[in-house]
Amino acid sequence: MKTKHTLIFGSLLVLSCSLFAQEAVKKDVARPEPTNDEKAWMAYMTPGPMQKMLASASGDWMEELTFWQAPGAPATKAEAKCNNSMILGDRYQVSVSAGMMMGMPFEGRSTVAYDNARKIFQSTWIDNMGTGIVYMEGPYDSATRTVSMKGKMIDPMSGKVENARQTMKFIDEKHQEMEMYVTKDGKEFKNMEIKFTKR
Repeated sequence: MKTKHTLIFGSLLVLSCSLFAQEAVKKDVARPEPTNDEKAWMAYMTPGPMQKMLASASGDWMEELTFWQAPGAPATKAEAKCNNSMILGDRYQVSVSAGMMMGMPFEGRSTVAYDNARKIFQSTWIDNMGTGIVYMEGPYDSATRTVSMKGKMIDPMSGKVENARQTMKFIDEKHQEMEMYVTKDGKEFKNMEIKFTKR
């Protein structure tokens, strides 16, 4: 209930600021200094450097995927393609991936955001090889140009929820690399790697 009230308050606050500014322009009067609440909300909703970094990855990409089912297991290779685009005023990145996986058509979608207030990246992932949503979040390291996120995933074979983490490295304008790690029986191992090349 608190979250709902917060969203309603925020929406009304932004709307009132916009309407007040429009009236001030019409009447050619000076707009008063924004309140601290107004400044905080405007900072939260305004795209900044992190959103621009996501926008720089817009376009079509080729994916080289490598999977490992267990520690020491042989690698499985696959190829896919994806398209990245920005939505809602360049605030969020949506990525649509498609290819063949284990002899079956594969499609997945992700949404990536940078939360200006919490100073972290957030991501969701869904695909046609499952029925759940994977959520992860974590910080960006400007020195290594890497986003490091943590979350949880379901292992449908055991029915257990497992800890997972993901790194996304922005190598340059045409190359990115993602690594996924899961924890099984208390031991973490890399179960997926994707190398992205912009077309």
